[in-house]
Amino acid sequence: MSQFFYVHEENPQARLISQAVNAIKNGGVIVYPTDSGYALGCLLGEKEAMSRIARIRQIDNDHNFSLMCRDQSELSTYAKVDNQAYRVLKHNTPGPFTFIFKASKEVPKRLQNPKKKTIGIRVPDNVIALALLGALDEPLMSTSLILPNEEFAESDPEHIRDILEHQVDVIIHGGYLGQKQTTVIDLSDGDIEILREGAGDTSAFF
Repeated sequence: MSQFFYVHEENPQARLISQAVNAIKNGGVIVYPTDSGYALGCLLGEKEAMSRIARIRQIDNDHNFSLMCRDQSELSTYAKVDNQAYRVLKHNTPGPFTFIFKASKEVPKRLQNPKKKTIGIRVPDNVIALALLGALDEPLMSTSLILPNEEFAESDPEHIRDILEHQVDVIIHGGYLGQKQTTVIDLSDGDIEILREGAGDTSAFF
């Protein structure tokens, strides 16, 4: 059975964040809040944890996961970021955007888009998520918690607990969240291409 933590939305309790981080570092799968609903996450190299996430969501193992980073500097370790992209990131992170970049050598090939060698990367605008990432001191391999036959990420942690308490290691209750997708922007080829309109405002890109 999973651990279920009530974490303060504005002042996350360090003790609970530390316990969640320990579970992640032991190969666990976590449910945590972001600025676009709840997400599933695990460490970058944990194949079994990623397989568990794939089973929960009923997706293929080659599904395009995203890397959830705490800030721009961490993001640049895993992505090839040029000057134009830095300006875009400076004005739009943290925020409800997923950015597509060419992956750096730090990203395992099996996690890259097989044709484009790209990776999706986020810096979430959520206090709990950022506290978790800061304490973890590395990115989370992450995907929105969209259950089979549903369109949007889950927003009710109590409902998530009812369904997944035997399938994940930690569920963080960080409030009841809105159901909104991120805006997806492809910066991998030197241009700005908006692949999906979502919660992130794209007016500044035109």
